[in-house]
Amino acid sequence: MPASISVLRLSLGCAALLALAACSSSPTSNSSAASSAPPAGAPGPVRTVHDGPPSYMQDVSQIPDAVPVPHTGRYKASPYNVLGRDYNPMQDGRDYREEGTASWYGTKFHGQNTANGELYDLYGMTAAHKTLPLPTYVQVTNLANNRKIIVRVNDRGPFYSDRIIDLSYAAAKKLGYADQGTAHVLVEGIDPVAWQQQNNPSYLVQAQPVAAPQRAEIIPPEPIETGHTGYYLQVGAFSNAQSAEQLRQRLRSVVSANVFVSEFQQDARTLHRVRLGPVSSQDEARRLMETLRLANMGTPTLVTVN
Repeated sequence: MPASISVLRLSLGCAALLALAACSSSPTSNSSAASSAPPAGAPGPVRTVHDGPPSYMQDVSQIPDAVPVPHTGRYKASPYNVLGRDYNPMQDGRDYREEGTASWYGTKFHGQNTANGELYDLYGMTAAHKTLPLPTYVQVTNLANNRKIIVRVNDRGPFYSDRIIDLSYAAAKKLGYADQGTAHVLVEGIDPVAWQQQNNPSYLVQAQPVAAPQRAEIIPPEPIETGHTGYYLQVGAFSNAQSAEQLRQRLRSVVSANVFVSEFQQDARTLHRVRLGPVSSQDEARRLMETLRLANMGTPTLVTVN
């Protein structure tokens, strides 16, 4: 489902709740709302007319927070329009920090597509936001009781009032405001690489800045000779020697492999190539490539020995 359709669905659903004083406040007496959501992971067979909490009250204290994991694909961060208003999502949400009002959404959207193309689970630790890239991990703090949770932002909204984030029912319940409908919160972006390094002792990479000192120039990859046992990973090539040296220093803090800079003549100019190696096997090369990718160091090219 396109993001514009998904966010419109969410915005109209929440707008209808203004009559209930809050987006997802108390259960409705409408008979169609009685067929509320089943336990986590199972889409409800009937979509309710009004939003609200589920009739099946799972113990949300046993639901773990979302675990920040480095994203390996493309982010959903394209401009879009809802109800005549343009939204321009951020391209990086790791430094995001905002204080404001949070609401939540529940049974009406359980099992429906989110803007990220996933199925909404009211017992999942997820959230909707207007401009954070999808997916993004954030820590949300209820400033009234100082409870904190981590959620994965995978949907768009809310699109009315001054609310800055829409949490799942379970997330709002864990923060202690599901019964009230809204809460004053602090939302802070999370760097998954840094989070993994701090919380997962077995994590192999270290957090690094995304921006490189200078964009590497595209160098055609060299062919791999069949049966050759010596391989190198080319991470970048620069016309400026200082930029190449800065990248070399960053790589040395991420991997234990040998990192060096070599000069290369192309079209009467000198380029400075930043390489790792030698690497004894393609399996080891793939492991290093994955490590660099998770550390936001780009996708290196596998090359043979010069």
